[in-house]
This record gives sequence, structure tokens and C-alpha cells, in this order.
Amino acid sequence: MFAHPKRQLVGLLFGLALALPPAAAAAGPDEGMKSLPPSGGQTAVTPAEAAKEAAAAARRVDLARYLPRAATDHFPKPDEQGRLELSVEEAVVMALANNRSLGIQLYRPLISGTFAEQERAVFDPSLFAEAAAGREKIPQGDDYRRIETENYRLGVEQDLATGTALELALEQRRSDPDNITGDLRHRAGASLSLTQALLRGGNRQANLAGVRQADLEVLVSLHELRGFTESLVAEVERAYWDLVLAESRIAIYRESLQLAKSQLQDVMRRIEVGTVAEVERAAAEAELAFRRQSLIDGESRRDQARLALINLVNPAPGRAAGPPERHDQPGAGGIWELRPIPRETPYVTETEPDRVEDHLALSRQMRPDLDEARLRLEQGELEVVQTRNGLLPRLDLFITLGKTGYADSFGRSFREMVDDSTYAGSAGLRFSMPLGGNRAAAALDARARVGRDQAEASLNNLIQLVELDVRKAHLEARRARAQIDASAERRRLQEEVLRVEEVKFEVGRSTALNVARAQRDLLESQLNEVDAKVAYRLALTELYRLDGSLLARRQITT
Repeated sequence: MFAHPKRQLVGLLFGLALALPPAAAAAGPDEGMKSLPPSGGQTAVTPAEAAKEAAAAARRVDLARYLPRAATDHFPKPDEQGRLELSVEEAVVMALANNRSLGIQLYRPLISGTFAEQERAVFDPSLFAEAAAGREKIPQGDDYRRIETENYRLGVEQDLATGTALELALEQRRSDPDNITGDLRHRAGASLSLTQALLRGGNRQANLAGVRQADLEVLVSLHELRGFTESLVAEVERAYWDLVLAESRIAIYRESLQLAKSQLQDVMRRIEVGTVAEVERAAAEAELAFRRQSLIDGESRRDQARLALINLVNPAPGRAAGPPERHDQPGAGGIWELRPIPRETPYVTETEPDRVEDHLALSRQMRPDLDEARLRLEQGELEVVQTRNGLLPRLDLFITLGKTGYADSFGRSFREMVDDSTYAGSAGLRFSMPLGGNRAAAALDARARVGRDQAEASLNNLIQLVELDVRKAHLEARRARAQIDASAERRRLQEEVLRVEEVKFEVGRSTALNVARAQRDLLESQLNEVDAKVAYRLALTELYRLDGSLLARRQITT
């Protein structure tokens, strides 16, 4: 459907947003739409990859923010009268480039990506430095001894996903045991400490649960964005075909208005020559007034459809993800003065709905909300793993190795630390357990388990609701397709009825009222026929949206 160069813009705008759409593939006949195989399939993207992509995508979104302005060179331009001719493909691509609601949605994966990076930062090494000074006065014989100390400590510490805490540090201590003699002492030391959690905190999967949950949240935001994009594309297509329908109905109203005027003139001539009674004039004039009313209502609906399409397409010099721009082109009314003119006309598409089983299979694999619900369930599983680990008592193994050097100067203390054979080491276990039975952790675990069960029940319920929606949409598409032929047959028969009534009126065997009724029935059948054609296209769009394949069928993918 989007075979022209503007598809490159879509790929750049949604390189991040549509990183997870199903890669769909078999050819279909209608306007470049794809008929997808029942098996579907998805691009394999791990949560960690998606999170890193989202965290690093700010520059790309900045690029996308300015791309629509350059891409507008390929978009249709309004003429001096504000007429903007659009095909349905151009309307969709312009909406993808300029729609401000979509621009807002594009930020959500980026925000989620920052949370994923924040969770990973827990395991980053950190540099620490300490400086402390102390003074102590203690009794010594008949007098008091004053001790002044200065401590300096520099090192690196890191927590690992295995539940291991590492610390490597260098320490320098300066002490003045006697301010009178000025005998200074320096002590330099190096130490390596390792603390390993054996029970609570020692489960790698539990320690990484926060990171994995944040990664899954990135995928959730991507699925939400894909679902929003699908809804936007469907809404643009509905607005476009609503405008096509309104323009087509206006053409029918105008034609019927001219027919009513001709009928009134014919009645007036017949009254003048005395072949029909004066009372026939009222019926013809009433029918003419009715046609004028219908035309006024049709033009109002057309104008409302134009405003709806303008709001979605947003054909302004502004940008989808950028700050608002002045809508001062063309004229003082901004974009609202534009008059979108659809290039399409209502026609019967040859595309038929696939078997309902095929659409159901697609929905189970491609619906963004189902993917999101599955990810929520996976997040619940991780929450259970995390809270179950919190039920365990605390048992830590700690090991400390160190080396110390003493001297009367700063430099010699470090040399002594290296040259001297002194060392220090310690190892042990530390155990702790709440005496109250760890009720807080038990409550968290119970809540996590209930939440997981709720997410599973919600997923099963959503699967059933999706199947219901797809089945109803499939029935509606089949009904709309059958109505096309039925409405065309009715319109053909109404034309014949009108012809008969006009012939009978010519020979004086009918009245102007009967002719007006036949004209009104023909008008209704003409409107129903064009309604049926547009309704079928909208029914297909809704079916594709509900089975999750709309973007792939419109080739909006990377």
C-alpha cells in the first residue's frame, strides 16, 4: 500500500515503536494490502535488547522529530484555495508523520527505557572516598593523654547479581599519640572484602527480577505504542472514507435536487396546459424542499468529516514529536481552513474476509493487548520469585583480607605495607531472622501470588473477549459484503419503478405525489448503495484492527 518514498519516513519514525510487529507476508489483491498466513510470526526481540534500544533511542527520536518537516516535500500541498487532494495512503502516512497524539506516545518507550537502565545501574561499580578526624582524651597515670587521628579511605565497591558484595579499599591513618613530643605515626592498609548471601539475596533470578521487570515494561510500552498506531491508522481510514461517503452523498443529493426541479417545471407546464390539476403542484414543491433539506444536512456532515480528517492528518508545518507550532497557514484559521479532497471514490473491493479461524489465529499472535497481557503475567511471575526469596532468613558469608604497614611518615607507611610480611584476614557467617515470623515478607509474597493469578485470569478473559470481537467483526464484514449486491439490485429496481411512474404520469394514470415517492425511494436506494460500499471497506479495516494485522497489511513495518 505504501510503495512510494514516504514509506521510508514511516520506517524511521517507527524503527523503535514497531520493533515487535509480526513479520507478515503473503500477497493479497486489494490496493496493496497483504493477506497474512494464519501462522503469523514475530520478530525475536529479547526484553534486554528492547530496553537497551529504548534507552539509546533518544537521538533517533530527535531525528524523527525533524523528519516530518523534510518529508513534507513529498506530501500533497494545498492549492491557493486551500484544496488538499489526498489518497487514503497519503492520509495515513501524513497522520503517522504529523499526528500530535502519536508524537506524545512515542516518548513512552523512551521513559520506560530509562527505568530499565536505572535498574541495571544497581549492579554498577562505584568509587567511594572517606575522610574523618577524631580526638580522644584518656587517663594515663596522674595525667591525661590526648590522641588525635585522621583517617582517609579510598576504594571501589560493587554488588553482583549473584548476591555478592565486593569491596577493594586503600586506607591511610595518621595519629598523634602525644601533642608534646610530636611523635607522628602513620599506618597504611589495603583490604579486600567479600560478602556472599547464602539464603535471602543469594538467588540470581530474584536479584535480577527488577531488571527483567523493567525490560518487560519496555516491551509493554512498545506493544501499547503499536496498538495506538493501529487504532490511529484505522481511525484515519474511517475518517477518510467518511469524507468520501459524505462527498458521494452530496453528489447524489445534488442530482436528486436537479431531478426534483425538473419534475416541478414539468408539473408547472402541465398545469398551464390543463393536463394536470393545480393540486399536483404542492407535492412537487414539497419534494423539492425535502431535497434542499437533505443537501444542507449532507454538506454539514461533509464539513464535519473534513474537520475530523484534518485533526488526524494535521497537515501543518508543525512536527509530530516537537513543540507546538503556529497554525497560521493558510489564512487566519490555520489548518482548519484547508479542504481535504479525497481522490478515492466508493468502489467495490474484491478483497474477501479470510476464514474466521484464520483471523482468530492472527489475533492470538498479533494483538498488542494480548502481548501486553502476557508480559504482565510474566512480570507477575518475576514478582513471585522476588518475594519468595524474601521469605528466607538472612545468612551471609563474609571474608576479609588485608595488609598493613606502619611508619613515621606517609610514604614509608605504604612501602612498609608492601615490603613487610604482616597481613590480616577474617572470615565468618552472619545470620538474622525476624522473630515475628517475617510477616511483611509473607504478605508481599501472598500479594504477588494473588496478583499473578489475577493476571492469568485477566489474560484468559481477554483471549475470550478478543475472540468475541473478531467473530463479530467477521460477521459484520460478511454482512456488509452481501449488502453491496443487495443494495445495487434494489437501486436498479427502484430506477425501473421510477421509470414506470413517470410513464404513467405522462399518460395521466399517476400523480406527481407518486412520482415524488418513487424519486425519494430511488434516492434512498442510491444512498444505501454507496453506504454499503463504504461500510464494507470500514468493516474490513475494523476486522484487521481487531485481529492485529492492520499495520502489517498496510505494510507499516520495519
